[in-house]
Parts: sequence; structure tokens; C-alpha cells
Amino acid sequence: MTVRWKEMRLEGWGRVAPAAVPAARPERLAGVATALAQAGGFALARGAGRAYGDAAQLSGGRAILTARLDRMLAFDPATGLLECEPGVSFRDLIDTFAVRGFVPPVSPGTAHVTVGGAIAADVHGKNHDRHGSFGDHVEWIDVLVADGRTLRASTAENADLFGATIGGMGLTGVIVRAAFRMLPGTARVAVRERRIADLDAFFAAFEAARATSTFSVGWVDALARGRALGRGVFETAEFVPDAGIAPQMRKPRAVPFDLPEFALSPASVRVFNALYRARVPRAGRASMRALDAFLYPLDSLSGWNRLYGKRGFYQFQSVVPDAGALGATRAMLEAVSAGGNASFLAVLKTLGGEGRGHLSFPMRGVTLALDIPRAAGADDLMRDLERIARDAGGRIYLAKDARMSAGTFAATYPKLPEFRAALAKYDPAGRFASDLSRRLEIRGPA
Repeated sequence: MTVRWKEMRLEGWGRVAPAAVPAARPERLAGVATALAQAGGFALARGAGRAYGDAAQLSGGRAILTARLDRMLAFDPATGLLECEPGVSFRDLIDTFAVRGFVPPVSPGTAHVTVGGAIAADVHGKNHDRHGSFGDHVEWIDVLVADGRTLRASTAENADLFGATIGGMGLTGVIVRAAFRMLPGTARVAVRERRIADLDAFFAAFEAARATSTFSVGWVDALARGRALGRGVFETAEFVPDAGIAPQMRKPRAVPFDLPEFALSPASVRVFNALYRARVPRAGRASMRALDAFLYPLDSLSGWNRLYGKRGFYQFQSVVPDAGALGATRAMLEAVSAGGNASFLAVLKTLGGEGRGHLSFPMRGVTLALDIPRAAGADDLMRDLERIARDAGGRIYLAKDARMSAGTFAATYPKLPEFRAALAKYDPAGRFASDLSRRLEIRGPA
């Protein structure tokens, strides 16, 4: 079998660090092994390309695109166990199973992410306190490792490879099959929204929701100051019976061009944020919403990353342990509002505990995600946010990162030695790499 290679320009969703690489797009699992053999030197698997920074590209190497490996292989309705190829997307999962009473156990913020990408990033969602991260529901993974073997990894078999692959950002090999458990759910949720006056009120709302709500998320006005710092909208949601109703995601509207930089002035973003908060009545409101509309609100706008212009944007996402979360979150929002960096609504969530992977992002605490346009002062702000998170005992999400230092990474991921030991065992020559792994010296100093 031969595999065709095509020169492609690959970049993350933030559009800040493109790389031109030869890429292959196998349509069968046998083609993945062929592509790895033909790659010769460095290689990296890439799913939907929704990591924000440089995690899914490899300058000087080759990319193996897995999106066409999208077959569902087996499903057991008695247990919810689904076996599938890595290119199956969350859109595929919702469309296929919600009408049958099953939903993905955990979902990221876009339905375009693939199962392979979800495992590699150990994605989390709006229900982490209740259901953890995606890796918590994985039974086994088949991984094509550097020497061409396909190994099954689970808690009982090649456990070190299992722990390194969950959250391992594709550095252990190519995920070619996986089995995970879908959970009971429906295509509709009952959503409650209410305005939040400030950051203290947000933390109080989350504390109550942790024990009572399946889904919870906060949308924060990142440019508010003074007494209004941290104001926003708080949402909780629960599944409701839908009598087999299929998801009805509307056709997304496209962003036809890159917005000019002046469109993201602090003044315009403040107006947008104020209007977004004001759409919720003072007394709050309850409504029924399609599950996909609740989980993936930004998917209604195709190519929304173009809103940040040709220079792109950084996304900063950290998690800070509960004990220091309020102070650290306040400091981060103060840094953004003081600098006038035009961030649209920020996202605030709580996380319930550690993930299973050596490099899993979650810990019990509070996570804040911020979009930072790549403009004057952005690099300084990113360094300030990194410092605040590190000093508070937190860590930064690898799937969103484009700027973290190698020192901060090594200091905040305590299971890095176990991860490096697995790489030394399964990929001693370091064939699998990424621009992110080199920048963060994940294998160690070059």
C-alpha cells in the first residue's frame, strides 16, 4: 500500500504558529502504518486541528491526518461501550446516539474534536465535577507505536502506555482504535441562566452547583473593573426526556473574512460583553435547549477564529486549586482589564479532580479560559497570567497553550518523570514529536 503526501500549511485554532509540512490522509488503518513507515523521521498524528496553539503540528516532520478514520466499529447498549476509530467526531457521536438515549460522557467546547484528539488532550467539559474528563471513561486504546507495532493499552495491559497516551498530546504514537463508555442522556437539556454581579458571587454559585448540577459554566465579562470585576452569566443544565428527538443543530453562519484589528478595540468588546450579559433578564430565565446548542455555542459560527484578525489570538486556560482559586482568578481578570486586552467573554468552570493521564490537565479547582488577541502587550499579559497560575499551584492546559515556558511546564506537571519513562520505552528515538513538545522540552532539554 502506498500513501500520498501533500505539502500543507498547518496551524492551531489560534492561528499564531503555522508550519508547512508534508501530510498524509490515510482512509484505512493499514494506511496509518504505511504512512508511519514512509515518514522515516519525525511524525505526528493530527485529528481535527482544534488545539489552539502548536500541539498538532511538527516543523521539519510529517503529519498523519486521521480525520477520515471515522468508523464506529461496535456498540453495546447494555453497557454503553463504543469501539471506534480515532477520527469519529463529537458531532458524529451526538447525531448517532442522542436519539438512542446515549451521549458522550464528556464533551469539549466544539463538536468538531475527534475521539483521538479527546483522548490525546484528555478533554474536559461543563460536567467535570460530575463525570470527570474523557480519559476517565476510556476502557482501552490501540496505539501504533514508533517501531510499527500496534499495542493495546489499558489499566491491565501496557498500563504505562495507557497513562502516557491519555493527555499525552499524541507523543506516544498514533491512536488507531479506542473503546469508551457512552452515558445515558438525551438531545435536550433544561437550562437555567442568571446574571452574576461579581467574582465572589460566581464562586458562591459554583460551590452550590457542584453538588446539585450535572452541567455548570460561567461566562465572564473579562474587561469589567472595580466592583463589577468578574460579573457575567451563570448557567446550569440537566437532561430532560426528549421522546427520541434527534439533535437539531442549525446550519452555522460563516465568518467570511478576517476582521480588522480596530474591530477588537476595548470599547467595542465592552459593549458586546455588556449586551451579552443584558440578554438574560434580571430575574434569570429557564429554557429548553438542544444539547448540542448548549455544549457547542460557538459552533453556530463557522470560522469564528477569524474574528481575531490575521494575527490570530492566544487562548490561555489554567486551573488553580480551590484554596487559591478566588485570589488567582481575581488577579488574572485584573491583569486583563488593566491592560485593556480585548477578550470576549471568558469562561469559568470548576473541575472535580485529577485525570488518569500523566499529563492530564484537570485537578480539583477552578479553571479560567481567556481569548487574548495577538496584539501589542499580549505576550507580556500571557507571561503575567502564566506566573499567576504557577504561583497559585495551578497548571496550564496543553491543548490551548502557545506561550508557556518549559520551566513552568516542568514545575506544574508532577507526573512528567513517568511520562518521560514511557516515551523512553515506547519511542526511544523520539520519532513522535510536535512543535509544542520541543518548545516545552517535554522529552527533556535538547
